[in-house]
Amino acid sequence: MALASFPELAPPTGIIVIGGGIIGVTAALALQSEGHQVRLIERTGIAAETSSGNAGAFAYADIEPLATPGIMRKAPKWLLDPLGPLSLRPGYALRMTPWMLKFWRASRKDRYAAAVQAQSAMMQFSAQAQEALITRLKAQDLIRRQGQLQLYEGRAAFAASQPGWALRRRHGVVCEMLESPGAIAEIQPGVSPRFTHAGFTPEWMNTVDPALWTRHVARAFTEAGGQIETAEVRALKPLSPGVEVQTATGTLRAAKVVLAAGAWSKRLAATLGDRLPLDTERGYNTTFPTAAFDLRTHLTFSDHGFVVTRIGAGLRVGGAVELGGMELPPNYRRAEILLDKARSFLEGFDPRGGKQWMGYRPSMPDSLPVIDQAPGSRDVIYAFGHGHLGLTQSAGTAQLVAALCAGRRPGIDLSPFRATRF
Repeated sequence: MALASFPELAPPTGIIVIGGGIIGVTAALALQSEGHQVRLIERTGIAAETSSGNAGAFAYADIEPLATPGIMRKAPKWLLDPLGPLSLRPGYALRMTPWMLKFWRASRKDRYAAAVQAQSAMMQFSAQAQEALITRLKAQDLIRRQGQLQLYEGRAAFAASQPGWALRRRHGVVCEMLESPGAIAEIQPGVSPRFTHAGFTPEWMNTVDPALWTRHVARAFTEAGGQIETAEVRALKPLSPGVEVQTATGTLRAAKVVLAAGAWSKRLAATLGDRLPLDTERGYNTTFPTAAFDLRTHLTFSDHGFVVTRIGAGLRVGGAVELGGMELPPNYRRAEILLDKARSFLEGFDPRGGKQWMGYRPSMPDSLPVIDQAPGSRDVIYAFGHGHLGLTQSAGTAQLVAALCAGRRPGIDLSPFRATRF
């Protein structure tokens, strides 16, 4: 009996990008710009998650990872304070233990030094890519170039910060040390005189609104022919060649897939058999629609774990790191504590009428993102785990993703960002 013959399926074409945050949107635009047919899939909407509520900073000066040598001697004090700048939710402590062990290993001097080197290279590459993107999109009106003040209470705290500033200078960060309340007031009037010293980074810049910036990039993508659709992606399946993308409503096929779903990437990577130590730094903030203080630069209160930044015509007060995964309910008392501090630190600050928010920063133990071909499928490109630096490193990540998809040599060494480094 003759066997029935079936037509061969055409090989999958095009690229699917999963994730409508700043990493996914910017990567989609970069790929589309190189002539690829690109479809972006997002579960809720463009900038609907973490990319909507961050501080809006392009923090190229932040080259030091969270896992610094000696940090584990300080961590117990922080972690046990539920309202401190770094806390661990008791209901998540057991599940967080493997991540914390890797965090401890990442704080060893040799690994820390390697992470700083990699982060610095990524920052310089991303800064150049971002400036090119701003120019290309004619988006100077969406950028504020007002610098950043990092504030310290007393000479002892300032002196303790100097190794970090020396590290930044060695890696090309322009900074100026201020050693009196008067010098601080020349840049930002109204700061409490309890802050006696500061470091000023004049080249620091912000977007006027991170959600607005992300949507601007997305609009450039669609206007150039890119497609955006809303769907929940449930699994990825390798093909030969290509990738199958299983969604809640059906199945799609593509030549390549870019996984840039932030904190949600861990679950999807697991469907390929890749177990990555990705977790979340839950961040809290409050946004005020009108300016409740005459803010003239980005303010960072390092020892208190929060920032004050301009968003549109208003202000955003936020920060802190809460290790608590994605399932526990928010503890908005953390946001209220930050407002109490801002009221005491900023003369005339009025904390009424704000809107609270909590977001999930996708975080790896060594503070470096994953930018790599997936071990479980070489046709899947990973681009996630940027922590609080997703906006900062978005344009650089997009260029690296485009190089990986094209089989080109990337602009920087990607070995520190490989998926298998743990």
